[in-house]
Amino acid sequence: MSGNLLAIGKTGLYAAQAALATTGHNIANANVAGFSRQTVVQATSAALDTGVGFLGTGTQISQIKRYSDNFLNTQVRSAQASTSGLESYYSQIKQIDNLLADTTSGLSPAMQGFFKGVQDMAANRASVPSRQAMLSGAETLATRLQDLDSRLGEIRAGVNGEIEASVTAINTYGTQIAKLNEQIANFASSATRPPNDLLDQRDQVVLELNKYVKATVTPGDNSSLTISIGNGQPLVVGNDSFQLAALASPTDLTRMEVGYQVGSKVAVLPDGALSGGKLGGVLEFRTETLDTAQSALGKIAIGMAFEFNQQHQLGLDQNGNKGQAFFNVAPAFVGASINNAKGTDANPAAELTAQVTDPSKLMDSDYEVTFNGTSYKVVRQSDNADVGTVTPGADGTAKFEIDGVEFNFSGNARNKDTFLVRPTINGAADFKVLANDVSQIAAAAPIATSMPLTNTGTAKISEGKVSKDFLSSPPTLPVTLAFDETSGNLTGFPAGSTVTVVNSKGESSDVAAANVKFENGSTYSFNGVSVTMTGKPGNGDKFTIAANNSGVGDTRNIAALGELQTKNIFNNGTATLTSAYAQMVSEVGNKTREVQVNAQAGNALLAQATGAQADVSGVNLDEEAANLIKYQQAYQASSKVMQIAGTIFDTLLSISR
Repeated sequence: MSGNLLAIGKTGLYAAQAALATTGHNIANANVAGFSRQTVVQATSAALDTGVGFLGTGTQISQIKRYSDNFLNTQVRSAQASTSGLESYYSQIKQIDNLLADTTSGLSPAMQGFFKGVQDMAANRASVPSRQAMLSGAETLATRLQDLDSRLGEIRAGVNGEIEASVTAINTYGTQIAKLNEQIANFASSATRPPNDLLDQRDQVVLELNKYVKATVTPGDNSSLTISIGNGQPLVVGNDSFQLAALASPTDLTRMEVGYQVGSKVAVLPDGALSGGKLGGVLEFRTETLDTAQSALGKIAIGMAFEFNQQHQLGLDQNGNKGQAFFNVAPAFVGASINNAKGTDANPAAELTAQVTDPSKLMDSDYEVTFNGTSYKVVRQSDNADVGTVTPGADGTAKFEIDGVEFNFSGNARNKDTFLVRPTINGAADFKVLANDVSQIAAAAPIATSMPLTNTGTAKISEGKVSKDFLSSPPTLPVTLAFDETSGNLTGFPAGSTVTVVNSKGESSDVAAANVKFENGSTYSFNGVSVTMTGKPGNGDKFTIAANNSGVGDTRNIAALGELQTKNIFNNGTATLTSAYAQMVSEVGNKTREVQVNAQAGNALLAQATGAQADVSGVNLDEEAANLIKYQQAYQASSKVMQIAGTIFDTLLSISR
């Protein structure tokens, strides 16, 4: 009897001792990230059949239970990946928001200052001081655009660094998880004896992984976890881990991409393939905001330079020469894939250049060009639309125009040759003033009108304007128009030309040169020249349109240049320079606010999920302190049982003496 009682006390003592050790373990690790509360689960030992009934034999430890809920763990990981991605996105986009919206260092003040200089020059008859002020304003505008683009370039370099750091961290965590899988498999001999601390470590590493990329977790063989990312690419399978790689884009060596490594080969993953976490956040930021903002800024710069040059070239400078290009128009960025076939002197490789030809048709998109062995296929990346194909000639040359961008092909293309075309990405960086002297500003119009004093009627002719057609098909000047009272016609228009007549009601019609009627208030346009005539001419009255031989004091062209500030030159003629920039700032600002609000909501959701998880897995120090007392008492009670068993045994021995 005393031996049985001693054994019973011993089992209770061991159970209480294990419970005290487990409680102490909980208390010691209460502040360790990822630690899950543990408890000793006891079970009754097998009873002894005495013939008259079953006699208890004490207790046994059936399990050291770890309190962890897979459903709650999954919620926390998902919330962590989402929140980390949004915070990463917000930390980047707020830099652009602050940059563009700044009232002193943004583009708007520089653009307004430049056009104020243009308008002041028109108001001051193109005096030398006003010319100098206008040229200085142009330099300020160019510097501001270049500075903004440079700052965006710094942000882009920071994104590249974030990608490299995130890929390194993901690979490290993948390796750790694979090693923990192996250790857990070695120790986990049965479901009732799991290595709790190793399981906690693995869960914590998986949670840390989700701070960098959203990971999908599925149970594997032998208590292992299988981790996949992106579109199902495995990162960890059992004891094996796979690697990501940060590498330069094949078509843009300044752009860091993420690749999935299998053996010695690396497959580049699309930016949208990886979501969540810091990596997913910066990739999404680069695609949705940084690329868009830099291209939009470049579009404004190219549109400004393109339209200003067109009008400037219609004027005369201070020396009476035709106006030249005032601003540099940046060519499109064209990146040839490093995998394209290499050429030789006799058989040159394929080449592609591109240039914006119409800013109003730009679609705010990049283009992928691929040669399929016969023709080039052009895909617009913003909507993944196949926008056309072009087959090169026998000499390898071809030309293709879409969305206001002209593509020029040369060389000998090979199958699968690929190019990336970004029409406006370099627009701001390459924006610069080409005029280097105030005398080169073409303020004057190239034509001048006059009337002889011998005219008998009251009709007058306007100063006249010219359009871009004047450069391509200018009339032979002077042109002398005469009024024939009998027919009511204006004669003298260039033979064979078509004259566009817009009457005072705004009604337009095209008329042959020999049949043009005079009408008070009508505008007559031919070969890029437009004049408006008012009043009532007398028979034989003449009106002369001649070349302007001097640009001094004439401000008609500079006035036309000033009107570009309010001209609709983007989005199919619906947006001005100012409104296009305002739209860009608004889009970035709205997206910044959206990401900020979503990040705040994500943090609240993460806190809720973490709280729910802590309710199950967390260590409550008050509860553990109470458990210490409880198990201490159990230990003391079991010791008392053993003490009594010893006393009984001593009594039995004394009887035999």
